[in-house]
Amino acid sequence: MVRPARGRESPVARQILLLQVLVVLLLVVAALGLATLDARRDARTQARDKTVAVALSVADSPTVREQVRASDPTPRLQPYAEQVRVDSKVDFVVVMGLDRTRFTHPDVEQIGGKFVGDLGGAPRGHVFTQEYAGTLGPSIRSVVPVRDGERVVALVSVGITITRIDDQLQRDLPAILLAGLGTLVVGLAGAWLISRRLRRQTHGMGEREMTRMYEYYSAVLHAVREGLLLVDADGRVQLVNEEAQRLLSLSGDAVGRSLSDLGLPPGLVSAAGRATPESDTIYVLGDHVLVISSAPAFWEGAEVGAVVTLRDRTELQSVTGELDAVRDLTESLRAQNHEAANRLHTVVSLIEMGRGDQAVDFATEELRVAQELTDRIVGAVEEPVLAALLLGKTAQAAERGIELVVSAAELTDDLPVEPRELVTVVGNLVDNAMDAVGDTVERRVSVRISGHQDQLVVEVDDSGPGVPEEDSERVLERGWSTKASGGRGIGLALVGQVARRHGGSVRVDASPLGGARLTVTLDRVPEPRP
Repeated sequence: MVRPARGRESPVARQILLLQVLVVLLLVVAALGLATLDARRDARTQARDKTVAVALSVADSPTVREQVRASDPTPRLQPYAEQVRVDSKVDFVVVMGLDRTRFTHPDVEQIGGKFVGDLGGAPRGHVFTQEYAGTLGPSIRSVVPVRDGERVVALVSVGITITRIDDQLQRDLPAILLAGLGTLVVGLAGAWLISRRLRRQTHGMGEREMTRMYEYYSAVLHAVREGLLLVDADGRVQLVNEEAQRLLSLSGDAVGRSLSDLGLPPGLVSAAGRATPESDTIYVLGDHVLVISSAPAFWEGAEVGAVVTLRDRTELQSVTGELDAVRDLTESLRAQNHEAANRLHTVVSLIEMGRGDQAVDFATEELRVAQELTDRIVGAVEEPVLAALLLGKTAQAAERGIELVVSAAELTDDLPVEPRELVTVVGNLVDNAMDAVGDTVERRVSVRISGHQDQLVVEVDDSGPGVPEEDSERVLERGWSTKASGGRGIGLALVGQVARRHGGSVRVDASPLGGARLTVTLDRVPEPRP
């Protein structure tokens, strides 16, 4: 298969790869930004919760409750507050009076000064948190009340500076970046694998090239007069043109289905799926005689499926049947001409020998035998084409040492079938019978034709081995034959086709001659109403 020229067009696989890489990068960057924002929000939330928890613990401490009522609480509360600050890893623990006077502070110089910042509802017994820039810089702080019973006697403020929170966030960033990098690597690897598979499936073509190929190939495949099937390596139909749909009686949903699921003959399915080419094989399918060829399709040395072509030779087959009958008759006449020449030499020699009476008797006897045969056939069958066919078959049978008996009853001039169809039916039945008796000692074939203007019945008996009962339903299948040699089985399939076309039947029974009897009934097909 020739690969089309691509020019400078970028392959679809490369375009998809670049788009996927861009999408992965955007997603990873967006994910990192969202993760950083989420981590920052979580760090502030955790800091707020921590300051509230530490402040409540300090406010509930008996030491704090006892010392805030003293005249100078700082000497006892400052060491305690610093110890709590160090242990809980916060930046300040401030115990103050209701007038904002600090009793404790990490910077001892700030003790005794006023607390900077809002108190919210803490003086009224509520917990208050905020982000505020105090003496130690911006921080997240919580203010809680110190109670003496139901009365608020002091306040405790615990805070964590924004710098400490950001430092913690920076320590978490490498893990976030590592996760983002891992995601990016996995995404790029997946995009590369997808691109590689897509490149293999599209054969490295660009989108315009694929569009042109599809349009041109589809136009060509649907424009050809032959039926065409494209089947992939799994036996599924990938393309079927209109002619193939007509010849195979396929519905519009055949594409994508397996050949074995389309109701086609097993022989045809097998031929389409073979790895070796098959040329001009005849199959009978419904009312059509098809010539089928199949060949495997390859791309860069790999088998990708098969191409099946179908040609309709229904009319040609009928004409060929008539031609075969004429050819058989011609061969018989040629043989008879050769035999007549020998007999003429015999008559001349008898005359030269002075035995004129014997010469006359010999010539008269030969003439009588030939005339009796002709009169018997023509008298039994008035249809000239059928009579000529049977004369040829009789001569052919005589040459092969077969006794062929022809009889007709109630046969009128106006038969329900065309002469061409008569040749197909009778010729194939007689040929099949003569083949059946070819290897037997007693070679006898009997043909009986009867009918009128609405129905024709053809019975052919033979003295051959017969047809087993289990095979009686298969004799009309294409390719079925009791002989081992190839190329057989098409004749009876054609007979069955004619019978179906006329609403008739083909029956297989045992014959009184010892072999098989094939009975074909053909009815007149009503003419369509105008």
